[in-house]
Amino acid sequence: MKEIFTSKAAAAAGPYSQAIEALGFIFTSGQLPINPVSGEIDQNDIVWQANQVFSNVKAILEEAGAGFENVVKSTIFLKDMNDFATVNKLYGELFAKPFPARSCFQVGKLPKDAMIEMEVIALKTK
Repeated sequence: MKEIFTSKAAAAAGPYSQAIEALGFIFTSGQLPINPVSGEIDQNDIVWQANQVFSNVKAILEEAGAGFENVVKSTIFLKDMNDFATVNKLYGELFAKPFPARSCFQVGKLPKDAMIEMEVIALKTK
């Protein structure tokens, strides 16, 4: 196993890694919409938070030598399922066919009272 870390994404806030590379795959931890510069969730807006989550995931994948085109599975956690259509539209702009497998859940509460969290599994290509 190899730990993946980049300062271009939010640092882990506990005893976990941003991502782990193992057996040719990259497994990210759940990424919150934390701005890596401020260390905070800067806006209480689903569009901003979703884009920040996607930016954090992208930075981690790039550090590991992959990109969204290498994602085989994603899991999205939403504070409010009423945000699904908005998130789905933004998510659709990141991926091309064949789309990764995906699960999306409404959860009771997310860390830092975030509106969204996402984790992915991707193939290592480089």
